[in-house]
Amino acid sequence: MTPDLLLAFVLFAFATAGTPGPNNMMLLASGANFGFRRTILHILGISAGLGVMVVAMGWGLSGVFRTLPVLHEVLKWVGAAYMLWLAWKIATTTGINEKAAGGRPMTFLQAAGFQWLNPKAWAMAVGAATTYTPEGSGSETVLLLAGTFMLVGAPCSAAWAGFGQVMRRYLDRPAVLRAFNVTMAALLVASLYPLFVDHRAGSVPASREMATDLPLLPLVRSHG
Repeated sequence: MTPDLLLAFVLFAFATAGTPGPNNMMLLASGANFGFRRTILHILGISAGLGVMVVAMGWGLSGVFRTLPVLHEVLKWVGAAYMLWLAWKIATTTGINEKAAGGRPMTFLQAAGFQWLNPKAWAMAVGAATTYTPEGSGSETVLLLAGTFMLVGAPCSAAWAGFGQVMRRYLDRPAVLRAFNVTMAALLVASLYPLFVDHRAGSVPASREMATDLPLLPLVRSHG
């Protein structure tokens, strides 16, 4: 991988990991409800999960979805249902202490596993593996992309959780906390909008849409 291509990928990783989406909405809510320290494993799980997805895509999993598009369709709707359940859990959290209803922040494994149900994470991983992997690249290039994604994404995730931590001081009143959590839940649900647009629109050119958050794995062209 050339230095110019690596720099372009760093910018891609920063833009996709730092912008609003399911992960960052949940980190913001977790930082506000549980604090930054208790959200660290959630942050690390997201980073690790995305890294593993980039490796899987780079090593050929995207081809499986092109061959069996129904498999991706099933994963997409299972992920949507799970995100709706998470939105409900966020909306019904009633306290910012250790005994808050709804319980506890995501664990490392839960956050890593959630990436496989997150439409934006799929788009990020496929975009990384197909756009920034030159023809003839070996496994070391895929691992470099995954490692770079993890190194760039973790600080972005930490920033969202940190912002949530800062907001804790303003959420000491139950009514304010409830309004915040309902807003975060609504934004998480809104982040599913591209999934439903994609479902109605049908096939669209993958090279253009991968710049957005639409999960279009069956349409992605592999470079290796």
